Amino acid sequence: MPKKTPPTALVVDLRGRSFDTFDAFWDAVVGPLGLPAEFGRNPDALRDTLQAGGVSEVVDGYDVVVVHVDRQGIFTSRDRETRALRAAFAGRRSQLLVHPLT
Repeated sequence: MPKKTPPTALVVDLRGRSFDTFDAFWDAVVGPLGLPAEFGRNPDALRDTLQAGGVSEVVDGYDVVVVHVDRQGIFTSRDRETRALRAAFAGRRSQLLVHPLT
């Protein structure tokens, strides 16, 4: 039986940064995720990038994308846009880990 290789993970650690606006979050993830200039900067575009692929060669080069953030700024809100952003990571290929501040 062939030996299984562990999944490769792209880990983007944004802890220590407070994102007071969604634009600040998008600015922080564009580079590490290799998002193109025409990326939509919205949860639907992110979900498509993470789950369907074909948008970012960086993301497509990994089995899983894990983004770490602190529970502060936009990540303390339960508004529609924050819920949509969290939901964009709800899939087999991605995780958003929101850490409590210590």
